[in-house]
Amino acid sequence: MMAGIISDQEIENLIQEPKILPGDYHQRIQVRPKRGHKERELDIKGGSGNDFRLILRQSTFNALDFSIILAFRPAKSNVIFRLRRYNGKSHEHTNLIEDVSFYEYHIHQATERYQLLGAREDSYAEPTDRFSDFYQAVSCLMEDCGFEIPSGAQRSLFEEM
Repeated sequence: MMAGIISDQEIENLIQEPKILPGDYHQRIQVRPKRGHKERELDIKGGSGNDFRLILRQSTFNALDFSIILAFRPAKSNVIFRLRRYNGKSHEHTNLIEDVSFYEYHIHQATERYQLLGAREDSYAEPTDRFSDFYQAVSCLMEDCGFEIPSGAQRSLFEEM
């Protein structure tokens, strides 16, 4: 995989691959200040041995400007392939192929056709009403993308905040 285009089926397999969170994941995903925004990254090993990275970013100035990203990290590569990206309602998004624009909370997903176009792999997005803030977006991504909370770990992502 990653010699060229990743097919839609391979993308779906990566998204559905179980991703077991470490017992201390709650502390490890608390965002920290970094040049005008807050950010945190967590590397995760998938159940089939693939490497993934969870990336959380939020603007310090605009709470609606956030991005929660699940990225695939191909073996023996420094490439980050964005499988899914859950964005806040801070900008207009346009799907180039479909020529559709919207200003909503939205979920980006990697697609074979946008890769073939030469665009960013996750350029396609759909509006959503499943989240309306950063924390809900993190929960949605984890629910959608095969994340498993280890037994005995805290069940709520951000209950101490």
